[in-house]
Amino acid sequence: MSTYLITGSNRGIGLELCRQIHKRGDNVIATCRKASKELRDLGVRIEENIEISSDESITNLCKKLSGVNLDCLIHNAGIYEFNSFENLDKQSILRQFEVNALSPISMTQSLKHLLKRSSKVAFITSRMGSIEDNSSGSSYGYRMSKVALSMAAKSLSIDLSRDDIYVAILHPGLVSTRMTGFTRNGISPEESANGLLKRIDSLNKNNSGTFWHANGEVLPW
Repeated sequence: MSTYLITGSNRGIGLELCRQIHKRGDNVIATCRKASKELRDLGVRIEENIEISSDESITNLCKKLSGVNLDCLIHNAGIYEFNSFENLDKQSILRQFEVNALSPISMTQSLKHLLKRSSKVAFITSRMGSIEDNSSGSSYGYRMSKVALSMAAKSLSIDLSRDDIYVAILHPGLVSTRMTGFTRNGISPEESANGLLKRIDSLNKNNSGTFWHANGEVLPW
């Protein structure tokens, strides 16, 4: 039985990851700012009032996790704010950079002592952070933050290799959630989470640091 910690677990992809991991018999530690009824109904361990961009919040979480060994840390929490070239909104861009890129790496550093050999760290990034794949422009803050996250995760995969800890950089697909306005063109959270878990399950020292689509496609940087 493995232990997974998932951030941003109160809804969408995070909630579905918790549901599927719990259903297969593994331990789940779900972190969020405020738990939803759906998350509470799962019967997993919930740590509320966790703001990933708050040092104090992460310090408090570390105290609550004393003695816990993590087999997998999944960074799912993130925000999306639209920024066009005409309305760059520096504060919005900085906010997205802090939450989407800096906070997951900083949180990993804080929780590193809970990881062991063969543990895994998965970062939910986005295909919108692919420079080569960008054909529509705009969304400056979100795109920039996800490029930064992917670069940091790639560096982390090298730095943690000496400890035999493996890193996945994952695009969940276009998923019909609140973040995407429940787009009709998206896949379900169930399908996305299933694909993400397949990628995490197959993660090892030979493919650590790979940028994957949830469907198994290796994506361009």
